[in-house]
Amino acid sequence: MSIYQLKPAFQSLLRPSVAVLFRAGITANQVTITACLISIAIGLGLFFLPHTPAWLALISIWMLVRMAFNAVDGMLAREFGRKSRLGALLNELTDVLSDAALYLPFAAVAPFDAFWVGTFIVLSGLSEFAGALGATIGAARRYDGPLGKSDRAFVFGALALWIALGGVLPPWSSALMPLLSVAVAWTTVNRMRAALAMEQLQ
Repeated sequence: MSIYQLKPAFQSLLRPSVAVLFRAGITANQVTITACLISIAIGLGLFFLPHTPAWLALISIWMLVRMAFNAVDGMLAREFGRKSRLGALLNELTDVLSDAALYLPFAAVAPFDAFWVGTFIVLSGLSEFAGALGATIGAARRYDGPLGKSDRAFVFGALALWIALGGVLPPWSSALMPLLSVAVAWTTVNRMRAALAMEQLQ
């Protein structure tokens, strides 16, 4: 089970807005690149620039808005005949880059360990590549959980909001990043297994 399975209902809510964007001449690739640039700006800004914990609320807000951006670019491509090979590449690469940037500020949040945040970033990227590589062996793109992109956005968005509202992370929460790393590694294995199973059925 993954939050990704709620995507069709989310898309239905956005469909009228997507039609407006299409009529305005906005392309899927423009939406994809814009979302990536905003993610990088927020992530690097919160990591390198002095700020109070309240500023982490930007991550919570943007995680939600970014889900809308990700749904919109896909709908513009699929439902309005704007699919392209460049778009497919941008969709995968910018997601990994955006995720890395948005997780980075947590490396400076106590009691998280920067090593484990970095490990989680690397494993998250691998899980997305494992999902995308299914197509190279004749299977479909895999979105299996338990910790897919949408699930990670929920976890880190909730963490950021808790900290921004003045919540204190207890010492035992230092174990959270190692546990999340195990979950995302499990996600990678699940996606590989599912892709191999699909390939064998074809």
